[in-house]
Amino acid sequence: MGFSAVFTEAIFLIASVALACSVAAYFFHLSGLLQSNLNQIVGDVRMSLSIQVEIVYATIESNPSPHYVLYVKNVGRCAIYEYDDFDVYVGEYGKAKLFKYGDAPGEGKFTIEDSDGDGVWEVGETVVIRAYTSSISGEVFEARVKPFRGFTSIYVFPKPP
Repeated sequence: MGFSAVFTEAIFLIASVALACSVAAYFFHLSGLLQSNLNQIVGDVRMSLSIQVEIVYATIESNPSPHYVLYVKNVGRCAIYEYDDFDVYVGEYGKAKLFKYGDAPGEGKFTIEDSDGDGVWEVGETVVIRAYTSSISGEVFEARVKPFRGFTSIYVFPKPP
């Protein structure tokens, strides 16, 4: 065992330390990515729990054209600014149709009127959602309001007298 054997062992030792450092750095990087992903998931869950709405009353109006009227309260923990991702389903029980947000009344569209007129649906505020359709028939109706991230609110109501 001469100088070359010691030199070879030193090279192997340095190489193994370098490899161990590389593997450790890679695992630290992976743990950082995992932590970032978990933080994103927790943030998404918090946001979905913060957006909650509840239908408190629903009815049907026929003037000037037939439409459903839903009174919906923001019972979540944050204000709602965007309505494009809201889905509103209203119709005869078991046959509700999807209505998408629109700035103006129209077939298959719904509009939102907030109580103070500022366009922001604040926490605790009740808005009026009007879903427009060409005809309304049936005796028992259902309404569902589903925010993009959040829970669905369901309300069943009879045809008004």
